Amino acid sequence: MDLIEKIRTLPTQPGVYLYKNAEGEVIYVGKAKNLRSRVRSYLLSASQANAKTGSLMREAVDLDYILVANEHEALALENNLIKQRKPRFNILLRDDKTYPFVKLTLNERFPKVFVTRRLKKDGGAYYGPYFPGNLAYRVVELIHRSFLLPSCKVDLNRYHPRACLQYYIHRCLGPCVEGLTTPESYRQAVRDAQLFLEGRQAELERSLTQRMMAAAEAEQFEAAARLRDQLTTVHQLQEKQRIATVEHDDDADVFGYHFESGSLAVNLFHVRNGKIVDRREFFWEDVPELLESLAAEQSFEPGGTLPDAASAGPLFNAGQVFSALLKQLYIDQPYVPRTILVPVDFDDRDALAALLSERANHKIELAVPQRGEKRSLVDLAGQNAKQSYTQRFRVLEPSRKAIQEALADALMLPENPKRIECFDISHIQGAETVASMVVWEDGKMNKSEYRKFKVMTVLGVDDFASMREVVHRRYKRVKEEHQPMPSLVLIDGGLGQLHAAADALEELGLTSQPLASIAKKEEVIYLYGSEDEPVVLDRRSPVLHLVQLIRDESHRFAVGYHRQRRAMRDRASALLDIPGVGALTRQRLLAHFGSLRDVQQATADSLAAVVPRKTAESIWKHFHQAENQTEPTPLP
Repeated sequence: MDLIEKIRTLPTQPGVYLYKNAEGEVIYVGKAKNLRSRVRSYLLSASQANAKTGSLMREAVDLDYILVANEHEALALENNLIKQRKPRFNILLRDDKTYPFVKLTLNERFPKVFVTRRLKKDGGAYYGPYFPGNLAYRVVELIHRSFLLPSCKVDLNRYHPRACLQYYIHRCLGPCVEGLTTPESYRQAVRDAQLFLEGRQAELERSLTQRMMAAAEAEQFEAAARLRDQLTTVHQLQEKQRIATVEHDDDADVFGYHFESGSLAVNLFHVRNGKIVDRREFFWEDVPELLESLAAEQSFEPGGTLPDAASAGPLFNAGQVFSALLKQLYIDQPYVPRTILVPVDFDDRDALAALLSERANHKIELAVPQRGEKRSLVDLAGQNAKQSYTQRFRVLEPSRKAIQEALADALMLPENPKRIECFDISHIQGAETVASMVVWEDGKMNKSEYRKFKVMTVLGVDDFASMREVVHRRYKRVKEEHQPMPSLVLIDGGLGQLHAAADALEELGLTSQPLASIAKKEEVIYLYGSEDEPVVLDRRSPVLHLVQLIRDESHRFAVGYHRQRRAMRDRASALLDIPGVGALTRQRLLAHFGSLRDVQQATADSLAAVVPRKTAESIWKHFHQAENQTEPTPLP
């Protein structure tokens, strides 16, 4: 059955349809209230020379469909299939960044608290998302300081012989060592952290006050002082703390866009409690599938900026973009603001708003404002989108601060990175194994801080053990000399090298040190503690370019040091293999002639001027014997 005949036999029920090419790959996913009517419209659009539909129908050779009960189910299924299959003709959300949550691992014997971007059904309690992203890190830092709950990777299901550094600087209760804390004390700290994260300050204040008074009456003054400090901290941060899970009527997400020369920039403003607390950018380049041949159908919308008609060329269907973008952004998300403002209308706007309202258990307004304060916000987002377009597609070098902020956001760093130390291992079949450490500091490579390492304890080929040794040596010295740790330790390699470095840091008690690795072929970044969620950056991302630059520099430096060591080994062995030549003679010859090559090319008389005649003749014969043996033997 050919494609046209298959389309004619489609049912008239709601569902999702999938176009496939000759290789069986899904190239487009769509949804419809009436499958037959919607899919047949593609034939009409293609015959009218619509650019996107024409390209799709020329490539499509087969069609699959899935029936659903209603349009809401179709929306959800369409979103899931687009994320899974990544069809070429769909609008894909390549920037899959999510805002961070704070996770409390209640399913563990000694719960920990840390920042994560992915929610799982694992028994843990999640709080957030937080706007802006670094607020989550500040909250976790406060919990470390005030409630002494750890976020390290140490296994707390068993006891360890000694505590890490966090215990000794009073940022952890020390559940890893038997006797440092009691289960009752730890459970109380977890309960306090829960009250704080849930925004139940009044209840937390009452509990802290009662325990403080009880400790004072029992003359446990250190405990009373610690509870007093916690109470003061809660008072100070009560107004500043802003957790997005607490619903507000004036929470809104505002979109704007700018399209030009086949590339698109979209800006998203997060408005929380009446204030713009964060801004997010999306980019698409080379998007001819979005172009519409009938430019007259495209009109200017609030919050959308387009180039002059004389130079713009074909315009595009912005409604199609926002329909796809909003589905991928909000369906299946745990938190959706009550108001979403978009610059253009689209066909399934009402259906999407109804689905989001159903899942959020309260009304979600998905509006296209035409006037007033809301339109001003959309226009502002559009102006910022134009600026984002200019910086992304016209300015090749973003500012140092912008790159630092983007790097901190992509790699989940608690603050903008000031110093990155990167390690690489170099050897040939285990011979002369060396390592390098290069340093990126304040926006540039700091060559005066580079370090070379000769691997001392590893025999044969073992990159993991070599990395463990080098990282341990480096940061043991940093600790002994009381130097500050870098913002990020970067490893050139995959998961094996990453875990080897993590073992070395854990042995030193540096369990909170940010650590990542970048794999050479895949060019994906693994964050320690989130290895199952590798960071995949756009190939044009300045963050990826920066990480690649640092990684490549560490590789270059390691290879250069390895070649130097190998040359020294070869130079030493070539002379020491000659009978009568020892270390002192070798040193004298190299000092006089300058290089091994010049020694090889020297005459016996020249050599005799430096070493005894007998030794000089042995050296000359050693280097010229093979040469003489290759000469043809004369015929008798």
